[in-house]
Amino acid sequence: MTETLFCYVHPTRETALRCNNCERPICASCAVRTPTGYRCKECVRNRQRTFDTAEWYDYALGFIVAAFLSGVGAFLVTLIGSIGFFGLLIISAGASTVGVIIAEGVRAVTRKRRSRPLFIMVAAGVVSGALPVILFQLITGNIFGIIFQVIYLAIVTPIVYTRLSGIQLFR
Repeated sequence: MTETLFCYVHPTRETALRCNNCERPICASCAVRTPTGYRCKECVRNRQRTFDTAEWYDYALGFIVAAFLSGVGAFLVTLIGSIGFFGLLIISAGASTVGVIIAEGVRAVTRKRRSRPLFIMVAAGVVSGALPVILFQLITGNIFGIIFQVIYLAIVTPIVYTRLSGIQLFR
């Protein structure tokens, strides 16, 4: 006869699952599916800490570099946007290159350290860097300039985030 197991977090729930790392019994709501099997949330959290390598100053450096480079990119969008429809095509194609440049600049100053909050801070830096240019477009009443800036940010921000975080949509 087999022993009845109870979840170590929820002692009243019977279970047949065990964490494949620490071997503690876990219920279905505590189990986290990983590529190697089910693990308890505590083991997943401990494993995640090994991937979060960012130092406290990386957040400031990443934000500043992203904001500066994004500000330069937003200014260039303003210059290119004055061309008209052809400028829109250039912005659509060139914004991805700007996103890669920003991500690689941040990666260089942070020495490839990583953490999810760092990626979010850098994305906020990208948006913050473009805000002065967008405010200028608002003050001058340039609707097309604002539209071009929104297109720029809609392309650049996710590219920077995914490039830094290592998310791969296609393998």
